[in-house]
Amino acid sequence: MKDCVYLDNNATTQVDEEVLAAMLPYLTLYYGNPSSMHTFGGQVGLAVKTGREQVASLLRADPSEIIFTSCGTEGDNAAIRAALLAQPNKRHIITSKVEHPAVLNLCKNLERQNYTVTYLSVDNQGQLDFSEYKASLTENTALVTLMYANNETGVIFPIEQVGQLAKEYGAIFHVDAVQVVGKIPLNMQESTIDMLTLSGHKIHAPKGIGALYVRRGTRFRPLLIGGHQERGRRGGTENVPGIVALGKAAELAESCLIMGTGEKELRDYLEQAILTTIPDTVLNGHAVQRLPNTSNIGFKFVEGEAILLSMNQHGICASSGSACTSGSLEPSHVLQAMGLPYTVLHGSIRFSLSRFTTQDQILKVLEVLPGVIDRLRALSPFTSDDAGWLVERKQTVLAKY
Repeated sequence: MKDCVYLDNNATTQVDEEVLAAMLPYLTLYYGNPSSMHTFGGQVGLAVKTGREQVASLLRADPSEIIFTSCGTEGDNAAIRAALLAQPNKRHIITSKVEHPAVLNLCKNLERQNYTVTYLSVDNQGQLDFSEYKASLTENTALVTLMYANNETGVIFPIEQVGQLAKEYGAIFHVDAVQVVGKIPLNMQESTIDMLTLSGHKIHAPKGIGALYVRRGTRFRPLLIGGHQERGRRGGTENVPGIVALGKAAELAESCLIMGTGEKELRDYLEQAILTTIPDTVLNGHAVQRLPNTSNIGFKFVEGEAILLSMNQHGICASSGSACTSGSLEPSHVLQAMGLPYTVLHGSIRFSLSRFTTQDQILKVLEVLPGVIDRLRALSPFTSDDAGWLVERKQTVLAKY
C-alpha cells in the first residue's frame, strides 16, 4: 500500500515521523514510571509535563486543565458522567441527533437511568436548529454536550453561542472536539466550553492516547478511580510514549495552523472538479461552515459501498456516508437526520484530507472516479430521486426479522 491515496483522515491519520521519533525513546530507553522518586523515573515525569504543556498550548489552556485519557470515547464518557455527578438534582441532557456514537449511545444508556435527553435536529445542510436548542433549555438541564464539527460532513456548530445560553441556565457545557483540534484555532481562555475532548490519532499521533480539557473551577469526579495520577482525576499509570507523542503532535499542529497546510485548497479543487464533471452529484453539508479538510459528496443512483470497493481497487481510500451493513438498508444517521433523499443517502462518500495529502493524489482520484461512477450507474436500478420502491423493500426486509 505504499502508493495508497489515503483520503480517510477523519477516521484516523498516519503517525507523523517527528511524532514517532519523539515517542520511541520512551518505549526503549526511558521506560521508568513517571511517579517514581528516583532520577530515572523523574526524567520521564518531566516528559509528561512537557507533553501536557504542548497540548495546553494548542488549546490556549493552562496545563493544569489537561487530563490525559486513552481516547475520545473515554474523554466523552468521563466528561458527561462527571457533569451529571456534579449536579445530581438535575436530570436533563441536551445533545444532537448527529453526534458520534460515543455520545449518542451513552445518552441512550442514561435514558435508561431516568435521565431525559433532548436530541436536537439539524437542517438539510447539517446546521444545528438553534431555535429548538433555545426552547429546550430549562432549569433542570444539567448538561449540554455537542460535537464541535461533524465527523461525516465537517459542518461546524455555533459552539460559543450554544455555550453562552447554557451558562444562563447553569448547565455544564461539554464539547467533543475530536474532529476539530489541529484543524481550526481554539482558545479555551476565551471560550464558554467547560470540558473538551480530543484524540491523538486524529492529529498524527498514535491510537490509544487522548486528552480531556476541564476548565479550572469545573467540578469533576473521575471516571477511572485509582491512584493519584492526573491530580487524582484519572487513575492508572500514565501512557508516557503516547503522551510524548500527543504533545509533539500538538506542537506540530499548532505550527501548521500558523503556517497553513493547503488542505482547504486541495479539498476545494477535488470537490469542485467532482461536482462539475460528474453529473448528479451534490455536496452534503454547508459549503462554508465546515472543516477545511472534509468533503461529503452524494453520488446519486449508486451505492456508496460499491464506490468504495471500486476505488479501493485503484488504491484510493475514503469512507462511505452510509452505515449500511449486511441485511440492513439503514443509511448514515447523520445524513438521515439532514433529511436527504434516499438516492443521496446511499451514495455518499466522505473525502477527508490531511497535511500529507498531495496534489498528485487528488489528480489520481479525479482520473479514476468518473469511470467508476459511470460503470456503477450503468448497473444501477435507480433512475430518479423517487425511491419509494426502496422504502418498500426496506420494510419488507425488516419485517422478516
